[in-house]
Amino acid sequence: MERGSSDEDDDRENLIDENGREPNPTMIHHRRSPFEIQSEGRRDIMNTIGRTCGPHKKCLLATLLSLFVVTLVFLSVFHGIPAIHFGPSSTSSAAAAIGDRMRESELRALYLLRDQQSVLLRLFNRTSPLTNSNSNSTSPSPISVGEFRSQLLKQIKMNGHIQQTLLSSHQLGNTSSLTDDNVGLGTCQKANKIESRRTIEWKPKKDRYLFAICLSGQMSNHLICLEKHMFFAALLGRVLVLPSPKFDYEYDQVIDIRHINNCFGTTVVLTFKEFAEQRKHKMQIDRFICYVSNPPCYLDEEHIQRLKSFGLSMGGKPVPAWPGDGKPNEQKKHFVGEIVPKFSSEDEVLAIGDMFYADVEEEWLKQPGGPLAHKCGTVIQPSRLIMLTAQRFIQTFLGSDFIALHFRRHGFLKFCNVKKESCFFPIPQAAECILRVVEKTSAPVIYLSTDAAESETNLLQSLIALDGKTVPLVKRPIHTSAEKWDTLLFRNHINEDPQVEAMLDKTICAMSTVFIGSSGSTFTEDIYRLRKDWGSASVCDEYLCEGKQPNFIAENE
Repeated sequence: MERGSSDEDDDRENLIDENGREPNPTMIHHRRSPFEIQSEGRRDIMNTIGRTCGPHKKCLLATLLSLFVVTLVFLSVFHGIPAIHFGPSSTSSAAAAIGDRMRESELRALYLLRDQQSVLLRLFNRTSPLTNSNSNSTSPSPISVGEFRSQLLKQIKMNGHIQQTLLSSHQLGNTSSLTDDNVGLGTCQKANKIESRRTIEWKPKKDRYLFAICLSGQMSNHLICLEKHMFFAALLGRVLVLPSPKFDYEYDQVIDIRHINNCFGTTVVLTFKEFAEQRKHKMQIDRFICYVSNPPCYLDEEHIQRLKSFGLSMGGKPVPAWPGDGKPNEQKKHFVGEIVPKFSSEDEVLAIGDMFYADVEEEWLKQPGGPLAHKCGTVIQPSRLIMLTAQRFIQTFLGSDFIALHFRRHGFLKFCNVKKESCFFPIPQAAECILRVVEKTSAPVIYLSTDAAESETNLLQSLIALDGKTVPLVKRPIHTSAEKWDTLLFRNHINEDPQVEAMLDKTICAMSTVFIGSSGSTFTEDIYRLRKDWGSASVCDEYLCEGKQPNFIAENE
C-alpha cells in the first residue's frame, strides 16, 4: 500500500497539474448473422483511420459520423426484430420479466451512449489545430495521432458493448462477435510504443559534477526532481551526484543505480559515498546557480546547515538564475537555448537546487524513455530486489492478468476540491467507474494500492461485483513467517522501509494488464512513466472516473 507523511504540505506537493494482452490470433468462424455488419464496419473504420487520420477536426468529425451511422444501422436492424412469441407454457409473469429486462438493457445502453458522447466531445475539443502560445487560455492540450487512435479504439469497443447490452435481453444466441477480440482490435490490447524520440547525449566530464538537491514532497516528487537533474547534467556535461541519505532518501535501496550507469555505458551517476571517496578533502559545492528563484534554490537556512553537517562546505551563497521568477509553483517556462549559457560554469561542483517545479522542455522529459539517449527501456527503475519481490508477489497472488488500482485518499479530499475539477469521488461512484474498466477485461482480480481507511476499502469491495460475482481487491499482506514472497526484502532488512514498500506498489501496478490511477498524484504519474517505458501500457489505462465530476462535492472551508 502507498504510504507517506500525513503532513498537508506534502499532500499539496504531491499534486500535479492535470494536463496486456496480445489479441488472439485465431479467428472464430461462425454462421453469419444480420448483426455482423458491425464487425465489418469497425474493421473498415480502423483501416480508414490508419491511412488518413491525424489529429484534425475534419477527420475526427468523419469518424464520429461513421460511429453513429454504425449505431443507427444497428438500431434499424434491432427495431426490425420480430416480436418474441412464447409457447403455451409461458406465463404473463415470465413475459413481464422479459419486458423488464429489455427496458433495463435499453436504459443501460442509453447511459453508455451518453457517456460515449461526452468522451467523444472531449476528444473532439482536443483536436483543434488553433493554438496561441501567448494566450492564457486553459483549453485542453492537443492530442497526438497515437493517443487519438487509442482513444478512438476505446470508443469503437464501447460501441460494440452497447450493442451487446441491447441484444442480451432478446436472447438471440451468441452475440460475442460484437465485442470479441477476434475482430482484430483487442479490447484492452497494449498501447503502441513510440519508437522515435528526441534525445541528447549524456557524456559527462569526469571532474565536473552536478549535486542533486530534492526537497519537495515525498519519493515520487523526488524521482521527478532527479529526472530533471539528469537532463541538466547531460546538457552541462556533468556527472550527477546523489545526496547523502542523511539529507534525503536512501536512493540505492529504491532505484537501481548500477542500471542507470549501464544504460549509458559509462558512469553518469555517483552515490554520495562514491563522491566522497573521489573528492576526499575537497567536499564542497563550489557554486549555487538557482533555477527556483524564490526562495533561492528552494533552500532555507535550516537545509543549508544540514548540508554542512555532513561535511559539505559552501563555496558561495545561492544566486538566482532568473531573479524575476515567482514562487516555486509559479516558475516561468525556460528552454535549452537559454539554460545552457545561464548554467554553464567551470566550477567543479555545481548545484541548481530543487527541480520538481522546474517547467523546462516538458515535451522532452515526458517522452517514453525520457529525453536522454540510452540503450534501456527506462533509466530510473526499481532496484533489483524490489523487481524480484514484485514478480514473486504477482506469481503468488495475481497471475498474468490483473487490473491495478491506485486509490489515493489520504489528504486528497481537501486538495482535490480546490481544483477546477475535483478528483475525489464518493465510494459508490468510484466503484461504478472501476466496474466499467472491469467489464472491458477478463481480469479476475484487482490489485489495490491505497492509503484509504479500512472502512472505505471494505465498502468499495462490497460494491465491486460483476454479473453477481465479486471481483476481489487484493492488498499486500503484512509480513509473517508464513509469507515467502517477500523473503528478499526481509533478508536484506528493508521490508519495513516505507519508500521500499511504496516502490514495490508502483512496480506491481506497472506490471498490470490495465492500470487505473488517481488524477493529480505523482505516485500515479510515476507508474504511467514505467508502463510507457516498459511497454506494458494498455489502451484501457485511465484515471479513476476520468472525465467525470464527483456527484457530490463538499463546500470548502
